[in-house]
Amino acid sequence: LEISDQEAAAVQKTPNRVTLDYIKSRIKEVEYIRPETVSTLTIAVITHENGFTFTGESACADPGNFDADLGKKFALEDATRKIWAFEGFALRERLSQA
Repeated sequence: LEISDQEAAAVQKTPNRVTLDYIKSRIKEVEYIRPETVSTLTIAVITHENGFTFTGESACADPGNFDADLGKKFALEDATRKIWAFEGFALRERLSQA
């Protein structure tokens, strides 16, 4: 996500852009869940500062490859991408009303 954000910043022509830092600043809390029945699944639950929740998932195909830290990282990235779409919509809404 950091690399994509840097690439977008490099071609930015206006001040109107949703940045990764902006998204991170809006995150109130992150919780990770690993179901007992599917030990290779990691779910990230992000609570936005406005109370809305976003989820992201990560799972590996081979249980022998499971790494808890990477599972959290990938699940968080998945949830963050979902926030990006909502924040992009909100920015576009503000721009259309200006």
